[in-house]
Amino acid sequence: MAEALHHAVSKIGSTLAEEATKAVINKLSEKVNNLKELPGKVEEIEKELKMMNNVIKQISTPNLTNELVKDWIAEVREVAHRVEDVMDKYSYHALKLEEENRVKKFFSKVHYVKVFSEIADEIIQIERKIENVVKRRDRWLQLPQLIPNPLANIERKRPQDCLLEVPQDDLVGIEDYRRQLTEWLYSDEQGSTMITVSGMGGLGKTTLVTNVYEREKINFTAHAWIVVSQGYDVVELLRKMLRKIGYPEQSQLVDLDAHELKVKIKERLTDSKCLLVLDDVWNREAYTQIGDAFQNLQASRVIITTRQEQVATLAQPTRQLKLKPLERNDAFDLFCRKAFYNRMECKCPQDLEKLANNIVDRCQGLPLAIVSIGGMLSSLPPVDYVWNETYKQLRGELANNDHVRAILNLSYHDIPGDLRNCFLYCGLFPEDHQLSRESLVRLWVAEGFAVRKETSTAEEVADGYLRELIQRNMLEVVESDELGRVSTCKMHDIVRDLVLSIAKEEKFGSANDFASMSHMDKEVRRLSSCGWKDKTAVKVKFSHLRTLVALGITASSPQLLSPILSESNYLTVLELQDSEISEVPVSIGNLFNLRYIGLRRTKVKSLPESIGKLSNLHTLDIKQTKIEKLPRGIVRIKKLQHLLADRYEDEKQSEFRYFIGVQAPKKLSNLEELQTLETVQASKDLAEQLMKLTQLRSVWIDNISAADCANLFATLSKMPLLSSLLLSASNENEALCLEALRPESENLHRLIIRGCWADKTLECPIFCNHGRNLKYLAISWCRLQEDPLQLLAPLVPNLTHLRLNRVNSASTLVLSAGCFSLLKTLVLKRMYDVDQMEIRDGALPQIEGLYVVTLPKLDKVPQGIESLSSLRKLWLRGLNQDFRAQWDRNGMQQKMQYVPELHI
Repeated sequence: MAEALHHAVSKIGSTLAEEATKAVINKLSEKVNNLKELPGKVEEIEKELKMMNNVIKQISTPNLTNELVKDWIAEVREVAHRVEDVMDKYSYHALKLEEENRVKKFFSKVHYVKVFSEIADEIIQIERKIENVVKRRDRWLQLPQLIPNPLANIERKRPQDCLLEVPQDDLVGIEDYRRQLTEWLYSDEQGSTMITVSGMGGLGKTTLVTNVYEREKINFTAHAWIVVSQGYDVVELLRKMLRKIGYPEQSQLVDLDAHELKVKIKERLTDSKCLLVLDDVWNREAYTQIGDAFQNLQASRVIITTRQEQVATLAQPTRQLKLKPLERNDAFDLFCRKAFYNRMECKCPQDLEKLANNIVDRCQGLPLAIVSIGGMLSSLPPVDYVWNETYKQLRGELANNDHVRAILNLSYHDIPGDLRNCFLYCGLFPEDHQLSRESLVRLWVAEGFAVRKETSTAEEVADGYLRELIQRNMLEVVESDELGRVSTCKMHDIVRDLVLSIAKEEKFGSANDFASMSHMDKEVRRLSSCGWKDKTAVKVKFSHLRTLVALGITASSPQLLSPILSESNYLTVLELQDSEISEVPVSIGNLFNLRYIGLRRTKVKSLPESIGKLSNLHTLDIKQTKIEKLPRGIVRIKKLQHLLADRYEDEKQSEFRYFIGVQAPKKLSNLEELQTLETVQASKDLAEQLMKLTQLRSVWIDNISAADCANLFATLSKMPLLSSLLLSASNENEALCLEALRPESENLHRLIIRGCWADKTLECPIFCNHGRNLKYLAISWCRLQEDPLQLLAPLVPNLTHLRLNRVNSASTLVLSAGCFSLLKTLVLKRMYDVDQMEIRDGALPQIEGLYVVTLPKLDKVPQGIESLSSLRKLWLRGLNQDFRAQWDRNGMQQKMQYVPELHI
C-alpha cells in the first residue's frame, strides 16, 4: 500500500536538504535546462505523493483486494520507486561532483551537464506519469471504493450473527486460562470490574472468552457481547449495548446522543449485575468513550479482548490475562483433533507422525494456524507422499489461507504507515532470529524509516516504533534490559510468512533462506539470503538494491561480494553478520549511499582505506572481528554515529583481556556526531580527543592504566548525555582509581568495571553520589575480600541487573531482607571463594533470573532460595560435586517446580 510512498517522500525531503544538492543546483542551473526549476518540481511531486498516500490510507481494508484498486496502487508504488531512484541518483552524482570539484575546475566536467540534464528530463517524465495515474484513478475507481463507510464495520459478523458455544475441540490447552478468567468474574477484590485478555491475532482470545461467557452469562441479570471494529462509532456501540441488555423502549434510542445513551445504560444497570464483552478492541478510546457508563457498578464485569498492549493496561495488572502460544503437546493434540477427526480417538497414523510433528512445529503454537492447516489436511488421504507434498507447500498455505491471513491482515492494516516499513523489514531476517533492539533501531534509521521529529532524535523515534509494534503484539519480546526496554525480540514464523508475502507483493523486498543469489529477482530492492549457497561470483546485476542481509555466508572469497557491490550503486545497508568472509572489497568506497555496515563476528582482518569515502555512513559494526586498527580515513566520515569495534582474543573468556578494543585513530575528535564508541584502547591523548565528542552516549574503553585514570575519568564525567560506560584495566593487577569519576549526566545507568579497585573505591562519588542512578552494574576481576552483596546493597539500591564475575569475596554471601528490592537479574560467576549462600525473607522480591555458575566450593543449596516466588530462570551450574546430592535430598526439584526455566 503506502509503504513505498512514505519512503519516497522521506527521500525527497532529505535529498533537497543536502548541501551538496543545493550547491549543484546553484552552479549548474545555467548550463542544464530545467535544473533551476527542479526543486519546485520535486516539491510538487512530494505533495502529489502525500495526497496519494492519504487517499490510499482511506481505502477500507475489504476494498484493498479489489483488482482495480490493487492495480492502481501498484502504479502508485512504481512511481514512488522511480522517485526514490532518481533522488538517489541525484545525490550520488552531486556528491561525486563535489568531491571532484575540490581538485579540478568546476565546468570542465561536461559529463555532469549531461547527467543532470537526464535527471531533469526524468523528473518531467515522472510528472507526466503522476498525471496519468491521477487520471486513471478518476476514470476507473468509484468514490465508494476509495472512501470507506465509517459505519460499515461497526460489528464484524460472526457466523449466523450469534454466539454459539465453541466446540470443545478448539479449547485445547486453555483450561488454566478459563479457570483464572472465571475466578475473576466472581472476585470481590477492588478493581475487578475490568478484565482484559490480550495476545497476537490467532491465539484464541475470542474462543476462550466465548466459552466463559456462554457458561457464566446465566449468573448475570444482563449480558451483552459487542464486537468492536477498527472503524467503530460510539453512538452505535451504545445503542447496540442497550438493545443487548434488554432496554424495553428501543424506538426511543434513535435520536439520543452519546451522553443520553450512557445515562440510559446506567439507569438500566443500577442494582443489576451485568457481563459485557467488548471483543477485538483496537484502541483505548473505544472503551474510555463509553466507560463512564459503568462507573460505580462494582457488581458488573467488562471483559475486553485485544491485540494491543496499551488497551490491555486498561485493567489492573492483576486482571490482565496475556495469552501465549500453545505448549508443544497441546498443539499436537489440537492438530490431530482437526486433521484426523474421523479416525478412532483422533489418532495420528504412525507413518505420518514425523510429518505431523514438522507441521505442528511450523505453526509454533498458534491455534488459528493449527486449526486451519489441520482442517485443510483432513480432506486429504492420510498418505505419506500426499502429506509430504503438502508440507513443502505449507509456507504458502499459511500465508494464503483465508482464515489465517484475514486475521493477521487486520493487525497489519491497523499499523500506521510509518511503522509498516519497519515491520516488513523484520521479516528479512531468518526464522527464529533474535532481533536486537539496538541493531533494529540503527537499521531503520539508516533506511530512512525513522527520522528526527521535533525534539526526538531519529533513534528515539525508531525506539518508539519498536515499542508500538510490541504493544500491538506484532513482535514478541525475548529479553528486556535493565531499563525495562526490549533487548531482543523475534517474529512469529507464521507472521513472518505473511510479512514476506506482503513484502513481495509490495516489491518491498525478498527473503530467500538458503537459496542461490543467481535465482533472485534482479529488480529486488531489499534482499535477504541467509545461508547463501553460491560458491562463485554472482552474475546477476542488482541495480536497484538498497539492502543486502546475508547472515552466515560460508565462503570467504571477496569475489563473491565484489560483483554485487560494484553494480548496486545505491546500497544503503550491508549486513554480513556471522559470515566466513575475511576481506572487504575496495569497491565498497564507491557506495555513497551506504549508511550501515555490519561485519560482526566475521573473519575480516582489515578495512580498505576507501571506507573513508563513505560520507553518509551512520553505523560501522566490526565487533568480534580480527580488526586491530581502523583505516586513517575513518575520521573523514563526519556523519558516523555508531562505531562498534573490538576483537576477541579468547573465545572462552577465561583470560582477563579476552576482548581488545581498537586503537583510537588520530583526529578521533573529528567525529562530532558520534553517539556510540565501543571499544577503544586508552592512550595518552584519548581524554583530549573525547572532550570534543559531546554527543556520546555509550563509551567503552579498554587497556586503562592507573596513570590514565584521573584525566580520562574527569573527561568522561563531563559528557552531558553519557548513559553507558565500560572501563577495563590494562591487566588483572592494574588498580583503577575511580575518585575522578563524578558523572554530570544523570542518564548514566549502566556501569561495567573490569579490573582491580584502588583502596576506598566504594567511598568514591560514582557509588556514594551517583549509585542511586545505576540500574546495571557488572564487576569482574575485583578483589573485595568481604561480601560484595552486603557492601553494594545500600549504595546501589535501584539496580535491576547485577553481575559479579571473578570477584574475590568472603566465603559466605548473604542477601538481607529488603536488599536489592528492584533487582530482576543476578549473575554470580567464577567466584572461587564462595562456599555458602543465604537468602533471607524479603530479599530480592522482584528477582526473575538467578544465575549461579562455576562456584566450585558451593556444596549446599542456597538457604531460602524457595522463597523467591517471582523467579522465572534459575541456573545452578558448575558447583561442587556434592551440590546435586543435597538438592535431591532436600526435594528441591519439587519445591522449585514453579520456575519455568531450571538448569541444575
